[in-house]
Amino acid sequence: MSRLRQFSLLPWRPIGLFVLAFALLSFAIANAYYQFILTLVLVWALMGIGWNLLSGYTGLISFGHAAFFGLGAYTVSLALLHWHFTPWLGIPLGMLVGSLAGVLIGVPTFRLRGHYFALAMLAYPVSLLAIFQWAGLQEIALPMDREHPILAMQFAHPRSYTMVALVMVALALLLSGWIERSRFGLALRAIRQNEAAAQAAGIDTRRCKMQAMALSAAITAAAGGFHALMLLVVTPQSVFGMLTSAQALVVTLFGGVGTLWGPVIGAGILIPLAEGLNAHYGDVIPGIQGVIYGLALVVIVIWMPEGVYWSLRDRFARHRGRLPVLPDDSLMAEAALMQTVPVVMADQSLSAPAASAHGAASDFMSPPPATASAAGTPRPLQHTEGAQAILDVRSVSVNFGGLRALDAVSFTVSSGEIVGIIGPNGAGKTTLFNLLNGFVRASSGTVNLAGTRIDAQDTYAICRLGVGRTFQVARPFARMSVADNVRAGALGCSGSDEQAARATARALGQVGLLQRAEATIDTLTSKELRLLEIARALAAEPRLLLLDETLAGLGRIEIDELLPVIRALPRAGITVVIIEHTLDALLRLADRLLVLDHGCVVAQGEPQAVIREPQVIEAYLGAKWARHAEH
Repeated sequence: MSRLRQFSLLPWRPIGLFVLAFALLSFAIANAYYQFILTLVLVWALMGIGWNLLSGYTGLISFGHAAFFGLGAYTVSLALLHWHFTPWLGIPLGMLVGSLAGVLIGVPTFRLRGHYFALAMLAYPVSLLAIFQWAGLQEIALPMDREHPILAMQFAHPRSYTMVALVMVALALLLSGWIERSRFGLALRAIRQNEAAAQAAGIDTRRCKMQAMALSAAITAAAGGFHALMLLVVTPQSVFGMLTSAQALVVTLFGGVGTLWGPVIGAGILIPLAEGLNAHYGDVIPGIQGVIYGLALVVIVIWMPEGVYWSLRDRFARHRGRLPVLPDDSLMAEAALMQTVPVVMADQSLSAPAASAHGAASDFMSPPPATASAAGTPRPLQHTEGAQAILDVRSVSVNFGGLRALDAVSFTVSSGEIVGIIGPNGAGKTTLFNLLNGFVRASSGTVNLAGTRIDAQDTYAICRLGVGRTFQVARPFARMSVADNVRAGALGCSGSDEQAARATARALGQVGLLQRAEATIDTLTSKELRLLEIARALAAEPRLLLLDETLAGLGRIEIDELLPVIRALPRAGITVVIIEHTLDALLRLADRLLVLDHGCVVAQGEPQAVIREPQVIEAYLGAKWARHAEH
C-alpha cells in the first residue's frame, strides 16, 4: 500500500468528530473541577494509547509504563525549574528521554516472554522511584511564570489545558491509526497473535518490538510531562507509583486492547467514575480509585475479556454473520490492489479472454500432468538427475540437555524435488524443521541453503534467504482476514507495500483462496486453514518450503484436493520438504523419502523401495513385523 493510500485511509473523520464533540463538551462545562476531570480523561487516554502501542498490538503486557510517565514528568519539570526551558520544547525533550529509556529497557527485557516480561517491566518504575527519592527529588514544585505564562504552559483558564491535551490525543490517535494500517502495524498484530508464526513469515520480531517500545515510551512520557504541568508538582510516588502503571493498563484493557479507540473508551468511562467517587467519598473510603480500577479489572476478566470495544463490535458483527478484523479499511485497499495482479487459482478455471491473456501464467501455476498406475494412483514427480542441491545438511546434531533429539543427520535436497520425511512420533522430524528455519540451534554440524550457511541465522533472516515454513498445528492470525494473514508473510520479504500486495495475490491464487481473501479465520474449513498456511509461506517467495504435516486432520477427499496444489510447487521453482504421517498420500507426492528414528537417518531413497526396508518397518511396526518382511 503506497504512503499516499495509507494517508488517505487514516481515520480522519472519526477522529475529527471526536475532537469536535470533546471540544463542544469542554465549552459546555463551566465548573473548573469538571473541566479538570475532562483534561484527566485526555491525559490517561494519551497514556493508554502509548501503552496500547506496545502491549495492545504486540501482546507483551507491561506493568512498568510508569517508568516512562515519570521520566517525562521529571524531564519537563527539571528543565523548566533549572534551565527555564519552555514546556513546549520540554515535552518533546521528555519524549526523547522516554524513547531512549524504552530502548535501553527493551534490550534486556525483550529476552523474556509472558508473565516474566510483565514482572521484569514492573521492576523499572520501582527502581526509579527509589533512585529519585535517594537523589533528593521527593517533591518538585514548578515555578509560576507571571511574565510569560503561555511559554510556561500556565493558562488562566483550565479549558486551555483541555484544548492542548485534546490536540495531543488527536495526534496520538492519528499515529496509532497510521500504524494500524501500515506494514509495521500488521507485523505487530502478527506478533501478538503468534510470534513464532510471525518469525517464520520473515518478520524481524525483535526489531518491531523495539520500535513499538520506543514509540510507546515517547507517547507515555508526553502524557507524564503534561500531567506535571497540570498539577504544578511532581513526586516520585505520584508518577512512578503502582497506581500509575495500573491505570494505563486497566483503562486500555477495559476499553479494548489492540484497537484505536480502546484507550479513549476506557479513559472516558473509568476516569470520571473514579475521580467523581474519590471527590465525594474519598474521605470515607480512602483509596477508592484503586477499588474502581480493581472492579473494572474483574469485569474485564469475567464478562468482557477483550474489552468494551471488541465485546460490542463482536456482538454487532454476529448479527451480521461475521466477525470483524483489523484494520477496518485495509481489506478494501488490498482488494483493489489485487485486482491489478493477474492470478490463476489452482482449483478455478479462467474465462476464455483471461486464459488467452494469461496463458503463460496458467502453464506456470497449474498442476503438472500425472500418469496413472495400474491401481489408478498418480505417480510422484520424477527427480531430475544432476539437479543442483538447494539444501545440504551435514552431520547435524541437536541436544536438549541430556536428550539428543538429532544425531549426526546428513542429507541433501536437490532443486525442484519433493522430499518426504517420515518416522514414528518422537523421531526428531519437527526438531529437524525447527533447526532448518532457525527456531533451534545445532549442537554440531552445518546447514547450507544454496551455498549459504543458515544454521546460525535468526528465523526471520532464514525466511528472507528463501525458506518458508508451515506448522503441524495451523497458526493463523485469528483477528486478521485471510488476505492480511498472507500479507503478513509477504511484508517480511518484500521491498514495498505494492510488491507485498502482488505477492499476496499470487500466493492466494496458487492455493485457490483468492475469492476468500476477505473471509475471517473463524469461517475457514480445515482444508482452507492448511491452504492459508501454505499461502502465507508462499507470499515470502521461498526457494525451499517446509511443510509440517500439512495433510493432518483432513479427509481423503480434502487430501486429494490439496495434493495438486503441493505437486504444482516445483514447477513454480519451489523445492518442497514435507513431514507427513499419511503414507498413502506421501507415496503419490514425494520424489524421495527420508526416514528418521530416534534422531537418526535410518533410510532414504525412492519411496516404494524405502517403505520396504526392514529398518523402516521396524521403526513403525516393531521388530516382529520387520522379521516377517525379510521372509
